Amino acid sequence: MQKRTAKKDETGTLTSDKTRGHLAWNDFETILAIATEGSLSGASRALGVSHATIFRRLGEIEKCLGVTLFKRSRTGYRPTPAGEELAETAKLMDEAALDAQRRVAGRDLEPSGEIWATTTDSLLMGLLAPLFTQFRHEYPGILLDIAISNQLFNLTRREADVAIRPSNQPPENLIGRPLTKIGQAIYGHRSLGLIPGEPIHAYASHPWIGAGPRLQDAELEHWMENNGLKSACVHRVDTLLGILSAARACMGLAVLPCYLADQDPDIVQLSDPIPEMEYGLWFLTHPDLRGVVKIHALMEFLTDAVRAQTQRLAGLPLK
Repeated sequence: MQKRTAKKDETGTLTSDKTRGHLAWNDFETILAIATEGSLSGASRALGVSHATIFRRLGEIEKCLGVTLFKRSRTGYRPTPAGEELAETAKLMDEAALDAQRRVAGRDLEPSGEIWATTTDSLLMGLLAPLFTQFRHEYPGILLDIAISNQLFNLTRREADVAIRPSNQPPENLIGRPLTKIGQAIYGHRSLGLIPGEPIHAYASHPWIGAGPRLQDAELEHWMENNGLKSACVHRVDTLLGILSAARACMGLAVLPCYLADQDPDIVQLSDPIPEMEYGLWFLTHPDLRGVVKIHALMEFLTDAVRAQTQRLAGLPLK
C-alpha cells in the first residue's frame, strides 16, 4: 500500500495518491465501514469521524475510480458489484493488519505493558478484584484495562486480549486454560424462614427469579423446566448481580453461584451445589498471543490464585 503524500505535479499543483489513481488505507477503511454499517452515519460512528468527512471521502474515492461504489436509497447505502469487491478487499486488508499486530505484540520480553481483559461483573466482584490487586503488586509494569460484560468479546478482532469467562464450551478458535469449576445452589432470603435441604418441589410454591434473555443461561432454563419451576418464575433478571440483589430484596428464590451468594449474610443456601448447574471458569486468549510474556504472567498468576480457592468456588454441601 503506497503512502498517501501530497506533492506537486508538472504545473505546480498539489496532488495526492487518489489523484494519481491510488487508494490509501483510509479509503479502503471508509468503503468497508459504509458497506458494513449500511449508512454514512453508521460509518462515521464506526470510524470516529464526522458524517461530512465520510461523505467527502466517498465522493473523492468514486471520482478517483470513475465508478459508483454504493447505491443510495432511503434505507441506506448498498454496495454495487464494484463496491462489494473493494469492501471484500478492505476486509482482507483489515484482517491481515490485525494478524500482523498480534504477531508483533508477542515480541515483548518483559512482563510490562497493557493487557485488555474482559470478564463478568459477578466474577470481578466475587473473585477477581482482589486477585487483580495482588497481580498489580507482583507485576507493577503491567496495566490491566478491564472491560465488564456478560457477552464474550471478539478476541480475534482484538476487542480484548484475554477473557476470564464462565463456560462449559469455550470457543474453538481460542486457546485457554480451565481454572476451576463454579458450583451453584438454590438460595433465598433469611427472612423467608425456609428449611435448607428440602426436596426441590417443596420450594415450588414460592416465587422464583429466573435469568433474563441477555444472560443466555440455557442450562438454568432447562433445569427449572425439568424441576417444575418454570411457572413459579415470576421475575427475570439479566445479570447475576441483579439476581442476587433481587433475592436480597425477597423477590424470590434463585440459583446463584456459591462464591457470590455465600458472601451475603442475608442470603441462605437451601440446597447442595447442583451438579447439572456446575460450569467451568476459563482463561482464554487468541493463539497469536500464546507467547506474550505479560499474557503468560497473568495466566499463571490467575491459575495459581484461583485454584487455591477451588473448594469455595465449587460450593460447599449443606451441613
